[in-house]
Amino acid sequence: MLLRNLYDRTMQLAAHPHAIWWLAGIALIESIFFPIPPDVLIIPMVLAARAQAWRIVTVATMASVFGGLIGYGIGYFAYESIVEPMIQIFPNYGSKYNVFHDCYQIYGGWVVGIGGFSPIPYKVITVASGLAQHDVVTFAIVSFISRGARFLIIAGLLWKFGSQIRAFIESKLTLLTAIFVTLLIGGFIFFKILFGASSGSTCPF
Repeated sequence: MLLRNLYDRTMQLAAHPHAIWWLAGIALIESIFFPIPPDVLIIPMVLAARAQAWRIVTVATMASVFGGLIGYGIGYFAYESIVEPMIQIFPNYGSKYNVFHDCYQIYGGWVVGIGGFSPIPYKVITVASGLAQHDVVTFAIVSFISRGARFLIIAGLLWKFGSQIRAFIESKLTLLTAIFVTLLIGGFIFFKILFGASSGSTCPF
């Protein structure tokens, strides 16, 4: 019952006239530090208003890239004042940034593209890009393509099969929630294993 009420409340908020601004804000701060991806809001928003799917994708993409540029600036200009204190609090992130730095030297924009499209936390990519002094134009273009593609695929499927998908979600809500949580936790574990295996600054790929 609680899960169902939460779902219904989320759908109501997704249909709210100001929901697009909430999406923009979440997409922006998620690119810097916020742990929840904008997909969580994109899905119910498109289900609630399929005609607004492409507007939703555009807003989410632009806000995400803009937030990514802010994260890039933090890594580039404010590493000592902002990033280093965070690494002292969360020391494991220091090795992750070192790993990304070496990966940039080898793969360049591909690292940004994979991070923007995959479940890898995009915020780590944005700050690490600035820290590695990756070309900002390449970073912005690749981020726009990868984030846009990710959001477009999600919204496109929901736009095309919205009514069927919504009916399926509502009938299998508990099961799908369990699967989503499992995949989310699994993604974090995979990310930790992948980059935690590196003890220095060697790219694991």
